[in-house]
Amino acid sequence: MNGLKGLRRGRGVAILTLASAAALVMAGCSSTPSASPSGNTSAGPATELTFKMGSLLPETGSLAFLGPPMEAAVGLAVQEVNEAKTGITIDYTAADEGDTDTKAYETSVTKLRSAGITGMVGAAASGVTKLILDGNVAAGILTVSPSNTSPDFTDFPGKNGLFFRTAPSDLLQGEVLGNLIAQDAHKSLGIIYQNDPYGTGLAAAIKSTFESTGGKVVAEASYNVGDAQFDSQVATIKAANPDAVAVVSFDQFKTIGPLMVNAGLPSKDFYLVDGNTVDYSNKKDMSVSLEGAQGTRPGPKLADDFTSRVQKYWTGKGNGEVKDFTYAAEAYDAVVLMSLSALAAKSTVGKDMAAKMQEVSGGSGNGTKCDSFVKCAKIINDGGVPAYQGYSGESAFDAKGDPHGAVIGIFKYNADNTYTRTN
Repeated sequence: MNGLKGLRRGRGVAILTLASAAALVMAGCSSTPSASPSGNTSAGPATELTFKMGSLLPETGSLAFLGPPMEAAVGLAVQEVNEAKTGITIDYTAADEGDTDTKAYETSVTKLRSAGITGMVGAAASGVTKLILDGNVAAGILTVSPSNTSPDFTDFPGKNGLFFRTAPSDLLQGEVLGNLIAQDAHKSLGIIYQNDPYGTGLAAAIKSTFESTGGKVVAEASYNVGDAQFDSQVATIKAANPDAVAVVSFDQFKTIGPLMVNAGLPSKDFYLVDGNTVDYSNKKDMSVSLEGAQGTRPGPKLADDFTSRVQKYWTGKGNGEVKDFTYAAEAYDAVVLMSLSALAAKSTVGKDMAAKMQEVSGGSGNGTKCDSFVKCAKIINDGGVPAYQGYSGESAFDAKGDPHGAVIGIFKYNADNTYTRTN
């Protein structure tokens, strides 16, 4: 979309980078990985490693609707790494994250640590990761989140080099969404947000960007994870009569959306985020039309080959169809990057793998670009240094464990509550 402040487009997508803590712009687009790496065993194994890896992703709780794409992508990556026979085998244990209300993660993370894992994909929610990270660091576990977007993690104390994320900081998503709202000629904005690290960080980024364009945030209303009633929040926003409303939530939007429409707020002026930009075409999920509403979500447009492989893996395990692929690419890449770091380190010890994460991702600036696990593993086994170009976009890590850049997609809802990518 033209006119977004601080934003240029490459191949039809918004690409942003981080410079220190600020959101900067970068032109270009990461390469698209090649088709399935399964069956290509040309990389001669130099070592034989068994990597005990766990995942802590939401099977229950307010993010459960985003669990299937991440769980399916992790399972697919594990399967493809193991089939590649490049010198590493993943011994995989999955566990339920729940959320900060249900606290399922407390039992799950104990289970994973007891299983002897040295690497973890998760948690999905920034608030959960903040609660488990100290324990993981103390246990020497390399933790890679596919969806922690809180800006706090860039300089989060106590990471000790053991935390990385394949999703960008919300400084980036907030910049795109704030500029999009302004570009759509809105002058006043109301924000409903979740009172946790994810919600407060993203809401602040949206507000800062929107007001930097000359707009004004005229009302803000927060809620807590676990809340089920949102009438007062909607009433607060309605009373201020803003031109547009941004909602930073997880599946609470299934309740908030209808309340806003019934209060007379037009859906064409709604702006959603990665936590709630999903397919609502099932009438059980959304009782009103969201036609015209827009949302943002990190990640490039995914190759059909990747989504079909994820779908085939998931349904082959007896699960229902994956309708959205939010953070699937980031979850897949997390597994691949940890596996490559283990091969490069010739070790599955957490700190040893962590020391190689920036290098294998291409973040060190020297390495041979490769777009699949098999190709990158062959480079390692032949004595070289890979620079993995993943499905999630610009995944090269900086010194703080953040991806150097990100692709932020913009989506618009149709009358039937499906959505179409517009940028």
